[in-house]
Amino acid sequence: MAYIHELPAWPNFTWDAQVFTQILAAMHHKQGKHLGKMEALGFDLRTEASVTALTSEIVKSSAIEGERLDTDEVRSSIAQRLGLNTAGLPTPSRQVEGVVEMMLDATQNYDQPLTPERLFDWHGALFPTGRNGMHKITVGALRDDSRGPMQVVSGPVGKERVHFQAPAASRLEVEMGQFLEWFNGPSEIDPVLRAAVAHFWFVTIHPFDDGNGRIARAIADMALSRADQSKERFYSMSSGIEAERKEYYIQLESAQRGSLDITSWLAWFLGCLDRSIDAADTMLAAILRKAQLWQKINTKPVNDRQRKVINRMLEHDWEGNLKSSKYARIAKCSPDTALRDIKELLEREVLVKTESGGRSTSYQLAGPDEL
Repeated sequence: MAYIHELPAWPNFTWDAQVFTQILAAMHHKQGKHLGKMEALGFDLRTEASVTALTSEIVKSSAIEGERLDTDEVRSSIAQRLGLNTAGLPTPSRQVEGVVEMMLDATQNYDQPLTPERLFDWHGALFPTGRNGMHKITVGALRDDSRGPMQVVSGPVGKERVHFQAPAASRLEVEMGQFLEWFNGPSEIDPVLRAAVAHFWFVTIHPFDDGNGRIARAIADMALSRADQSKERFYSMSSGIEAERKEYYIQLESAQRGSLDITSWLAWFLGCLDRSIDAADTMLAAILRKAQLWQKINTKPVNDRQRKVINRMLEHDWEGNLKSSKYARIAKCSPDTALRDIKELLEREVLVKTESGGRSTSYQLAGPDEL
């Protein structure tokens, strides 16, 4: 079967609009309720929610591609660029700075046109050394296919499976011209559907040597910011995609080998977005708990190490209990210092010991009512 970009009518996508009438109505209602909750928060809590969502978006978008970014470095870079307090946070790496720069440009400047130069700047920010690991890549320019056709491949050497082959490099200027004209022009389709179409269209063109998935998701975030008419992000689409990563790639591959009717892709994208907004409500509850906890703890401030560990334990992706070795690793301190810090937090009843003992001794945060 031909790839979708080889079909004569490409890129004239179609879909069954009736399928999405009720889905989009419910989606916009949910978005409105969620944004309303955020507007009702004070400035500090709203900022915390936005920074948390942005941090998750950046970390998870990279994780989809198998790249692990340090969450605290990402948060530090975002906070610094937004003029917020970065006390106790690490200095971000050059790589992290570039990813954050791209995402903030996409979301903070969502109302500005998306141009080739802007996309080249994003690509350069993703790969500041001009390399992806040991491999040198063309940065800040369209791929030239000098090393062969652009393919999405999996499997060991000699047993590779080609999931997708992108349009030839000779087509890229025309392809990108059509995409950008559409993305920057007026639209009669729902703005959330527009984000789903933009993501699929860009990642199918696959215009760069690397980083196409992350840039496609940044473009989708830009479109969602336009839909919300807000520079602040309060939910993370990439967190939803990363949680459903296998299905994400199945949906992409199926659509890219199918007809120009992309109803199934759009339905999956909207479902994933819906689940991402639900997850953001959980994040908001955690932020409110965090604020209540710190309000009580700060009657007698803790040191920077303790603050860092407590904040990490309050993150939505924290798993398991705290052990002294885990404390030392997070706080980057010696085992003895970790034990002293933990003892002090136990005495203050910020931490409580779990039922396990001996080598399995572990701790949990006390509930706000227990402090």
